[in-house]
Amino acid sequence: MKIFKFGGASVKSAGAIKQVAKIIEMETEPLVVVVSAMGKMTNKLEELCNDFFYQKGNAFALIEDVRKFHFEIIENLFKENDKAIKEKIETLFCNLQEIVATEPSICYDFEYDRIVSFGERISTAIISEYLNSVLLENQLVDIRTALKTDNNYRDANIEIELSEKFCKNIFTFTDTTRYVTQGFIAGTTTNQTTTLGREGSDYTAAIIANLLDAESVTIWKDVPGVMNADPKLFADAEIMPRISYKEAVELSHCGAQIIHPKTIKPLQNKNIPLLVKSFVNPDAAGSIILAIKEK
Repeated sequence: MKIFKFGGASVKSAGAIKQVAKIIEMETEPLVVVVSAMGKMTNKLEELCNDFFYQKGNAFALIEDVRKFHFEIIENLFKENDKAIKEKIETLFCNLQEIVATEPSICYDFEYDRIVSFGERISTAIISEYLNSVLLENQLVDIRTALKTDNNYRDANIEIELSEKFCKNIFTFTDTTRYVTQGFIAGTTTNQTTTLGREGSDYTAAIIANLLDAESVTIWKDVPGVMNADPKLFADAEIMPRISYKEAVELSHCGAQIIHPKTIKPLQNKNIPLLVKSFVNPDAAGSIILAIKEK
């Protein structure tokens, strides 16, 4: 069993989502597919949260912007056969509108988590439905039912033993070989929505891999792999094909933006390799981060 994680850039348009489907189709092993919000949608939902919390008066207009973005993607993906997915997404937008129609609580972080989480909830609903429509059968899992956290909103801590129990009960692979679920978000034992902080979707993939003893995790990005320098600044930057867990952590401390250290730790604890590959050129080798014995 493997974990594939697709970030916002790899699901930012109908064309990108079709490429994601091609990548998933190439994999013969059972998969858990972890997906981020589409494009820059987290930023848009953060704007919505600020408007709602500070009662600026533009919340419903912002929701309509978010709605138009997603429905344009739906129309480009499904053409005429989009009634079922439109109904599902309309329900999510109704839920979002119900939130902003109320008075906000006094806790900004609580409001942030329940509003911003709609980005992942909407993206996974669309992608799961699209995969099924092209005969890539899958089950959509609400990760909030599987990963349980404390109530430290916006930077929640995973309750490992409880999450392991729920994950093993949910990701059984008895009725399907593919699951689609959300990155970045989780849930408390009282069913409140939480988020996992910086690089939360990568961390979600790593945690699920750890709890389910996955064979590997692949993070699909708009870069060819882990680079030894920023290619935007250095024309001679090269891909690092093979990196140790330790080197990856050191690179992140030196400013590299590819992998956050908290993503590495759950994988290192169980020697699960982490691949960083290009969703534009999936046949390219990319980079692999794994245990390397020091000489």
